[in-house]
Amino acid sequence: MTLVQKLITVAICVAGTMFTRFLPFAVFHGKSELPSWVDYLGKVLPLALFAFLVVYCLKDVTPLAGSHGIPEAISIVVVAALYEWRGNTLVSMAAGTALYMVLVQLVFV
Repeated sequence: MTLVQKLITVAICVAGTMFTRFLPFAVFHGKSELPSWVDYLGKVLPLALFAFLVVYCLKDVTPLAGSHGIPEAISIVVVAALYEWRGNTLVSMAAGTALYMVLVQLVFV
């Protein structure tokens, strides 16, 4: 791939990302309130995405083999407990990810 092709690829990716980010502002510009379906999606989609991520992360866990899903279970409990305690999604996810990495690299080898 030549430098020109790489630059064109990056430019197309940037344009596509900017288009999807700016489109809602262009569509709803000047309106006093959002339609009810947009408000609904704003409330439901974040939870649905987190549920999807949990399912995706646990899809390859086999309770009858390897570490039996113990590192995953411990990390999930820590993420949930930290979120309940601190109410900070970023801190709870970062701590759970770090703990999981320590468990699978050093404890459940």
